[in-house]
Amino acid sequence: MNIQTGIRTDIPPADAFAAFAVRLAHDAVPDEVRTRAVHHMLDAAGIAVASAQYPFAAPVLAGLQALGDRGHVPVFGMDANLSPRDAAIMNGYLGHGLDYDDTHISAMTHATVVILPVCLSAAALAGASGREMVTAYIIGIEAAARIGTCAKSAFHQIGYHPTGIVGTMAASIAAGRLLGLSAEQIAMAQGIALSQASGSMQFLETGAWTKRFHPGWAAQSGLVAASLAKAGMVGAEEPYEGRFGFFNLFAGTHRDWVDMGELTEGLGTRWEMMDTGIKPFPTCHLTHGAIDAALSLHNQLDPSQIVSITARVPHQANPVVCDPIEKKHKPTSDYEAKFSLHYLVAAALMRGRLTLDELEPEVFTDPALLALTAKVQHADMPGTAFPEVYPGGVTVTMDDGSTVSAEEPVNRGAADRPLSNAEIVAKYRHNAAIGAGPEKVAAMEAAMLGLNDAADPVEALRVFSA
Repeated sequence: MNIQTGIRTDIPPADAFAAFAVRLAHDAVPDEVRTRAVHHMLDAAGIAVASAQYPFAAPVLAGLQALGDRGHVPVFGMDANLSPRDAAIMNGYLGHGLDYDDTHISAMTHATVVILPVCLSAAALAGASGREMVTAYIIGIEAAARIGTCAKSAFHQIGYHPTGIVGTMAASIAAGRLLGLSAEQIAMAQGIALSQASGSMQFLETGAWTKRFHPGWAAQSGLVAASLAKAGMVGAEEPYEGRFGFFNLFAGTHRDWVDMGELTEGLGTRWEMMDTGIKPFPTCHLTHGAIDAALSLHNQLDPSQIVSITARVPHQANPVVCDPIEKKHKPTSDYEAKFSLHYLVAAALMRGRLTLDELEPEVFTDPALLALTAKVQHADMPGTAFPEVYPGGVTVTMDDGSTVSAEEPVNRGAADRPLSNAEIVAKYRHNAAIGAGPEKVAAMEAAMLGLNDAADPVEALRVFSA
């Protein structure tokens, strides 16, 4: 038994998560963890406000509204209120819309864009306070981090987006806390969530919008699972370790990569919230080390004199950001650009930055930039600490035969190189300004950072609705 938390370590994982969810007190969470939590929530909400201005936002809102039941939960960045279930979908979709949201590095999971939406919707159903919502959010982050981490990147290799499958399980736990479920009911909710978890990586083939959809679907699935468990539905036992349980199902032929010993280790004593990385670039996190390496070389060379470029990342990243090379050399959508190591390295070298502007069609179809992209090949980067960090390196060969190289063994935003809270706020302000004026940006910031003291978090965060 963990003496500090009273949680037994010799019980099934679903029971351990359930006990943690029921027993964790708001005041038992260190101040720095609660402070960091609301900054991560601010980051995600600011991205959602920006996402609402993009063409991918309105059709999904219209599709959900066509189903009826408008509800009272606000949609970030849009003049709309939806039912708790549909709001969880929409807010998760928008939060992940620009692929700029946080990632728990070793879990390879975008946790906040699942857990913030489900907690907002569950708080609306339960009439919970801000401090209760923040506590449930932290519970969800802690669960998601551990479920993803113990798989050692196996989910990606099989073709599952970890956020969709991991997020569903974690969302059921966070929602269960807010909806007042017993430990037995939260364990049952995870057994129900198992049959809802989904998230195919097929979006990589054409840059489909479905990846954006995964966090919201996970959020609503967790909400549904918790509600059904509270009402008495019977879910599967052994949802993680069973014969057809989570890891045997989603890790597939890489089941031997999974370390079940990490699944509930340190609950309530080691805070994975503090190891969740904020993205400095709006691209797949696996590319960030290589992008920073390329940016460091920008002022040292003339792109017109480049003969070849080799971009290095850990071999586990290849299926996501390196293959097939034909598509990576010629992205046809912003999502294809976000997941092309080749394009992103070329853009960083040529333009000296990697922002949302580099993901606009007029940039990723620019002939000069595509010509440079065609000179990029990829290679494995051995001996790294992946997946605890997302390293990268770049070597550029010039027309006189000389070479210049740079490596980033630890990406910015990783646990050893975290962005400060002030940097998170600055990022939020830049993103939120895409969809709101200065006064509203300030009001939204104050509401989220003050969430621990809010009597009604739903009303406090209604300011995020357009």
